Amino acid sequence: MENKDEKNGEQEQVVNPWEVSAKDGGKIDYDKLIDKFGCQKLDQSSSELSHVKRVERLTGRPAHVFLRRGVFFAHRDFDDILNAYERGEKFYLYTGRGPSSEALHLGHLVPFMFTKYLQDAFKVPLVIQLTDDEKCMWKNLSVEESQRLARENAKDIIACGFDISKTFIFSDFDYVGGAFYKNMVKVAKCVTYNKVVGIFGFTGEDHIGKVSFPPVQAVPSFPTSFPHLFSGKDNLRCLIPCAIDQDPYFRMTRDVAPRIGYHKPALIESSFFPALQGESGKMSASDPNSAIYVTDSAKDIKNKINKHAFTGGQESIEKHRKYGANLEVDIPIKYLNFFLEDDAELEHIKKEYGAGHMLTGEVKKRLIEILTELVERHQRARASVTEEMVDAFMAVRPLPNMFD
Repeated sequence: MENKDEKNGEQEQVVNPWEVSAKDGGKIDYDKLIDKFGCQKLDQSSSELSHVKRVERLTGRPAHVFLRRGVFFAHRDFDDILNAYERGEKFYLYTGRGPSSEALHLGHLVPFMFTKYLQDAFKVPLVIQLTDDEKCMWKNLSVEESQRLARENAKDIIACGFDISKTFIFSDFDYVGGAFYKNMVKVAKCVTYNKVVGIFGFTGEDHIGKVSFPPVQAVPSFPTSFPHLFSGKDNLRCLIPCAIDQDPYFRMTRDVAPRIGYHKPALIESSFFPALQGESGKMSASDPNSAIYVTDSAKDIKNKINKHAFTGGQESIEKHRKYGANLEVDIPIKYLNFFLEDDAELEHIKKEYGAGHMLTGEVKKRLIEILTELVERHQRARASVTEEMVDAFMAVRPLPNMFD
């Protein structure tokens, strides 16, 4: 497997679309990941030429908190997208969700929150792929259950506030065929079995469905896969916001794209949202206390943060006042970095908490307020999403105002 190195018995970090684990149960080394995957680091400096400043200049609005604070930290050809946009050329966004659970947790929301910002800021269309076929093949799920979960997840995605006049959500089971399938076959012919084993680490024990799946996730990167949207726009560029564990799919896609006449898709990639138990912990559906879910009540959120959020505070108040908190390992601080929008307040909390002037309980209290407001707002939005709205977002239809 490309992401494992077991020479001399040493287990390196593993990051692929189905498994994320750090070396010796520690933290993911993102710099090593950038080197291994061959992507580039996003420039978040104050230079006028940095990615953050260019985005602000081109869109006329402040950069999203995920961009400012390095949540999205790596990219492939993001400069090409910005250069094209500066020349007056539009692009489209593509992201997705593998529907394997009834409810999303906050980590699942991160790419959709950021994608909504990109859609609003650049005023561009978006395709969202629900890989119900993938989850049926990787998880012990029936076709029907995978399809049901796809619709449930679609409601959470719609609740993030996407513009229906610029957004097409599709399920693989429903949509794959026609022009989309033609592109899948073109990709499949360009990728050898040895290549797909090298990228994804498939073994002789994996069923052939897994080996055949990567082209399905590749071809939404190509505008001709959506003739109802992009007819006559074969040169349209694509930008994919995603977590960095999805990078292997798009390394393969980018290798193939020029050979079949398309632009390489550009990527903007995020770090992983940590489990409550710490960055070495993994959010798991089998452990509801490892994550905050969008279905959690205010009481659930309070209990989970107070009881399960790993902190860098000292074991006694006296020691804490003397030595301060270790912000590097503190999960409440990491969560605030994602969801507290006020930069000045975040810096104040980090300074006071790190110096021991602020106690862990106070930091947790502020986090509970922010997450409760976020989750309750999401729940209200989701409650208003009807089956008819899901049908409307998933209808195969032209979007005549998608570039307005």
